[in-house]
Amino acid sequence: MNKIKVLFFVFIVVSVLDIIGIIFRIPILIQVFKPFILLSLLVLYAVSVLKLNKLYVLALTFSFFGDVFLMFSGKLYFIIGLVSFLIAHLLFIKIVINQIQKHSISKVIISIIPFLVLFLGLILFLKNSLGNLLIPVIIYGLTICTFGTVSFINYLSTKSRKSLLMLIGAIVFISSDSVLAINKFYNSSHLFEVIIMITYILAQYLIFRSMVYRTKNY
Repeated sequence: MNKIKVLFFVFIVVSVLDIIGIIFRIPILIQVFKPFILLSLLVLYAVSVLKLNKLYVLALTFSFFGDVFLMFSGKLYFIIGLVSFLIAHLLFIKIVINQIQKHSISKVIISIIPFLVLFLGLILFLKNSLGNLLIPVIIYGLTICTFGTVSFINYLSTKSRKSLLMLIGAIVFISSDSVLAINKFYNSSHLFEVIIMITYILAQYLIFRSMVYRTKNY
C-alpha cells in the first residue's frame, strides 16, 4: 500500500470517528479527530501532486482554523470561525476564476440565477432570527454563492470532469452551510449536526479531487 492510499485511509478513519462522535454525542472523539480531518486532507494533497497550489493550501489551512474555532461555543468563536471560512471561500473563488478560460454573458446569467434564488430564499427565511449577525451572514452567504456561481460558469465553459467535481463540491458545501445556518438560527436538531458534518467532509473531498484530478494513484 503506497503512502497516498495510507493517507487516504487516515482521512477516512478520522472523518468516520468524528461523525461517530457527533452521532453518539461523544465529545472526546469530536475534539480529538475533527481537527485532523483537514490536516489529513492537506497532507494527502501535498503527496498527491507534483506542484502545490498555494491558494488551495491556504484555503485548507483557513478551513482548518474554521473547524477549530467552531468547536467552541460562544459568539466570538462563531464569528472567528465564520471569518476563517469566508477567507477559505474567497481563496476557492480565486482558484476557480484562474481556471475559467472563456465565458459568455448568457452563461454568467444562467450560473447566477440558482445561487441567487437560494441565497435570497435562505436570508428571507432566517432574517428574523439573525439579529445583529444579519450583515455577517449576508456577506458570508454572498461569498459562498459566488463560489457556486463561478464553479458553474467554469463547468459550463469546459464541461470537464475536473470542473464538475469542483461544482458539485461547491454545491454540497453550500448545502452544508445552509443546514448549519438553519440549525444555528432557526431550529436546532441533532440530525442536522450529523448532516452538516457529512456534507462538509464530502464537499472538501470533492474539491480536493478536483484539485488532484490528474492523479491516478487512487
